[in-house]
Amino acid sequence: MTIRSSPHASGPPPPGGKAAHQGRNPLIRGSDRVEYWLRRVLLAVLVVGLPLAGIVVGRTAYESSLHTARTQSAERQQVRARVLSVTENVGQTVKERARVRWTDGAGTVRTATALLKPDAAAGDTVRVWVDRDGAVTGPPLTNHQAVANGWFMGGMTVLSVTAGVFLTGAGVRLVLDRSRYARWDAEWELVEPRWAGRFRR
Repeated sequence: MTIRSSPHASGPPPPGGKAAHQGRNPLIRGSDRVEYWLRRVLLAVLVVGLPLAGIVVGRTAYESSLHTARTQSAERQQVRARVLSVTENVGQTVKERARVRWTDGAGTVRTATALLKPDAAAGDTVRVWVDRDGAVTGPPLTNHQAVANGWFMGGMTVLSVTAGVFLTGAGVRLVLDRSRYARWDAEWELVEPRWAGRFRR
């Protein structure tokens, strides 16, 4: 009776088989692995961290600006004032500085310097914003400005994180390339005399 060997009989694994794949590829350097994992981390930052950072920073800026707007609205009010004189005219397209007078809620007459429209003249009646101490100030922050601040800070965060990710990747790649070139030069100094000796024969 003839016994045929099974195609699945045990024996040395063929080159490049399963056993070959269990070990690490000798052509892959340590710097290649570092670069590979760095790319994965940076990609995760872009996919997950980037939108999260933009939302968190934008939301925080919006809530802070909204709180400021509410606080200023409660502390500031508009009063009717009379223009005494224009002290500085800086052009027709910007506001001009003028001396104004008004009477506060307690009946006290106050005088201060305010920024008015460029067409204001002495004797005109204007409306100016004042704080609780009676000092002339600017208008309170509006809700639309709070929203704009939130979008602006969120957008700036997205741009900053994106730039940081690409700069980090480029910087690490540059350092790794320099290390690779230095290693190649060192290995070539060992190999080059052997190759040169062959050609001299």
